[in-house]
Amino acid sequence: MAAAFQPTLVNPTLKAPGLFIRFAHERRALLFDMGDLTVLAPRDILKISHVFISHTHVDHFYGFDRLLRLTVERPVQVHLFGPAGFMAHVQGKLDGYLWNLLGSESQSVTIDLTEVTTQALYTRRYRCRNGFKPEADVRREPFTGQLLVEPNFTISADILDHGTPCLAFVLQERYRINVLKEGLRTLGLYPGPWLKDLKMALYAETTADREFVIPRDFAAGRRHFMLSDLAKRITRTATGQKIAYITDIAYSDDNISRVVRLASGADHLFIEAAFLERHHRLASARRHLTAWQAGKLAAMAGVKRVTSFHYSARYSDKPKLIENECRAAFERHRRHMRHVH
Repeated sequence: MAAAFQPTLVNPTLKAPGLFIRFAHERRALLFDMGDLTVLAPRDILKISHVFISHTHVDHFYGFDRLLRLTVERPVQVHLFGPAGFMAHVQGKLDGYLWNLLGSESQSVTIDLTEVTTQALYTRRYRCRNGFKPEADVRREPFTGQLLVEPNFTISADILDHGTPCLAFVLQERYRINVLKEGLRTLGLYPGPWLKDLKMALYAETTADREFVIPRDFAAGRRHFMLSDLAKRITRTATGQKIAYITDIAYSDDNISRVVRLASGADHLFIEAAFLERHHRLASARRHLTAWQAGKLAAMAGVKRVTSFHYSARYSDKPKLIENECRAAFERHRRHMRHVH
């Protein structure tokens, strides 16, 4: 059974950062940072429902214009999250364009912006048909660490230091519901959109005695089951995925403890590795990680797999040095921690 969430770096490790996460069997995706988006097909960009921005340095955010251009005349809603100052930065981009030809009746994009601070989450809506003038009400909620809560997964964040507040993110699937092909065959059922409805019903912890109906297109006639019985016969649960995304942070005690806590036990950690360890002074001055530090952090967090990215252009002719150093640090510190424990 394919994983529910399929993460892919948008660009090679030396290019602008970004992580694209496809939803298996759905026309939906998430995006973490948006530098150069030209490599993503328009059909993929149009699947994006939520974008999570670590900070608005240009290399992490200049793809916003491409997202805007592709969605501007479509009746879609996109939610963007970013750190302190995010609303003003996005508003500055929106104010840089003229919107006079889209009237109040036009079917056009709606953007919800959420600014993440240590005190609270501040959310405001911007509609293209209103010239992206901010709507009056700003919704304020306490920041508990969670940004998005859906029946089958959550997105959480922490605020790290890069000389400016910089968000790190983790996607946590509640648990995975695997569908048994043999179970489907035994009952004379066929895969289809109804499986998503079944999973959502199970994630919602619907009462066991609820009836669940499978349309005739996916069975020999319309089929009625009790939800608990159907789940028992065609599904099995497994531990859910955990995917972490961390970039542009100083190697400080506070950042280290936050990264280890946030990424703890992740199945896959995507982490910046801007410099080689021999250039650690330069990394420190620019508040970035070295490859060795990235690998060590991955081991300390106990992740299963680590992918480094966002390498400095000074290594354009030797990117493997960064990748190899990160992997070596990860393996070495992981062995050391196993020995200690």
